[in-house]
Amino acid sequence: MAKTPIFVGSCTAIVTPYTETGVDYEKYAELLEMQYAGGTAAILVCGTTGENPTHTAEEHNKLVELTAEKCRGRMKVIVGVGSNNTEHALEQAKHAESVGADGILMVTPYYNKTTQKGLIEHFSYVADRVKVPMILYNVPGRTGIGIKPATYKALSQHPNINGVKEASGNIAEYALTRSMCGDDLVFWSGNDSDTVPMMALGAKGVISVASNAIPADVAHLCELCLKGDFAAAAGEYFRLADFFDKLFIETNPIPVKTAMNLMGLNVGKLRLPLVEMADGTKAQLVESMHAIGIETV
Repeated sequence: MAKTPIFVGSCTAIVTPYTETGVDYEKYAELLEMQYAGGTAAILVCGTTGENPTHTAEEHNKLVELTAEKCRGRMKVIVGVGSNNTEHALEQAKHAESVGADGILMVTPYYNKTTQKGLIEHFSYVADRVKVPMILYNVPGRTGIGIKPATYKALSQHPNINGVKEASGNIAEYALTRSMCGDDLVFWSGNDSDTVPMMALGAKGVISVASNAIPADVAHLCELCLKGDFAAAAGEYFRLADFFDKLFIETNPIPVKTAMNLMGLNVGKLRLPLVEMADGTKAQLVESMHAIGIETV
């Protein structure tokens, strides 16, 4: 059952700006406008980059509702609903569906982990109970558990599981999975650094961290790949490669929020347990920004 992608191109895993007392919803709305102007195809709200684990239920719901309102008819909206509590994931998925989200993103259940059989049941339990299509999220470096090719194959048969944000960094295993699933599962790169090789092997775009700061550049990179001009895409990637690397020199989203504040975007501090960037790594980030023409304040 070939799947139609929820979006094609660049999706920004958007940061959440904060004031001293809570979420800065006015600034968040400005960031959405910046993304639209930059050619972003979709917004992932309340993902890892958005510091979703620190949000109250009220903050989560308000961010989702605001994103749906501001993006409707302009950019696709995907809501992070991943949890190691299956019922909690379902509750957030139902809320996303109620406001008209285009998709939900579910990460593998961290900490309590599970078996591959458990992954199939966890994802299927939620996908069975909502109509909004699901994107699986595989990031074993954070969660301690990865989705295996045979598990992807089984999940690809579910009519409401649209695709995968693949952030394992294992291109060989991704290629094997693509060969097994064909068009029954849509793939997006979950790492900016993997966008070009993954799109060369059939991925439809990237769910990006870097596009918070350089949305037009990431959108252009995806466009080159979608046109099949991988020589030009490689050249563009090489220009941006060091910046992509430096955005993960400390735990995401520490570097990208630091970069945005250095650009004058004023997205506020990180929430504990995340802390400010160390001076040494911050200097490397600034050098990388200047190398691709990003001005800092």
